[in-house]
Amino acid sequence: MSRKPCVDQEFCLSCYLCVETVPEAFRMNDDILSEVFNPYGAPEERIQEAIDSCLVNCIHWEEVCCPR
Repeated sequence: MSRKPCVDQEFCLSCYLCVETVPEAFRMNDDILSEVFNPYGAPEERIQEAIDSCLVNCIHWEEVCCPR
């Protein structure tokens, strides 16, 4: 099993912190909510940093059976 980051947009504050931390993986969508556009675009350690710094804990890991 592998994992990828996911954003629960219902709770996103649009603070841009994840985008500033890992722009290779996160971006703001048309509704100005965070989204993962490239789940394997950065090392897991950097993505974990964005997860840990999220003010409302709306970013989490999701298990995937077939990575990439």
